[in-house]
Amino acid sequence: MSSRYDAPFEIHVHGDVPLREDVVFEQIQEALKPLWQYAGGRSLAAVAESSYEDEPGIRFDAESHTLQICWTVNGDEDFRQAVEDACMGLNEIASAGAPLEVSFYDTEFDEEDENNEEEARDDFVMCFVGPTPAAIMQVQRDLLVQDVVQVMERHFDASELGDVVASIDKLFNQRFDALVSSMQLGKPPRGHGPSGHGGPRKPRHLH
Repeated sequence: MSSRYDAPFEIHVHGDVPLREDVVFEQIQEALKPLWQYAGGRSLAAVAESSYEDEPGIRFDAESHTLQICWTVNGDEDFRQAVEDACMGLNEIASAGAPLEVSFYDTEFDEEDENNEEEARDDFVMCFVGPTPAAIMQVQRDLLVQDVVQVMERHFDASELGDVVASIDKLFNQRFDALVSSMQLGKPPRGHGPSGHGGPRKPRHLH
């Protein structure tokens, strides 16, 4: 197994992906091939355990037919392409839309160095998978509504936010109608791939 101990980032992937009931382990291994090859393994099983003992790693729960990912790997910016390729593979076997959170932690940043004037190069990416563009849009919409309502509830009662939610739905309906009319249903909507969301450094394991 190739070592990435000198890698500039510790990368954490987190999310639960519901899979079709007919999906078998070989299909999961094939879909996740970009990830386990990136980690230097010859199979999914070889790298499914996380770098941290308290993380379950990459597991398939046969009872709920869910792929559970809570997995850390050392890597570089090129991991973004690997996770995007894995998302395309997961689209083929997912039964519903699901978000995947990808956190990049700067391993070279020392918070305790008093002379350190640089900011950590941490980054956070949301990826979305699903069997159809509509399923992907649905989970994007649900997350956005959740985020917006959470912020606005500091100032308004939840019962006052119906118009805000309706506006978000209108925007997603317009995007979906545009997709249908352009006959590009086979392609993922914009925003499917990794897109950076900079922000304050959040502690690892905060999910």
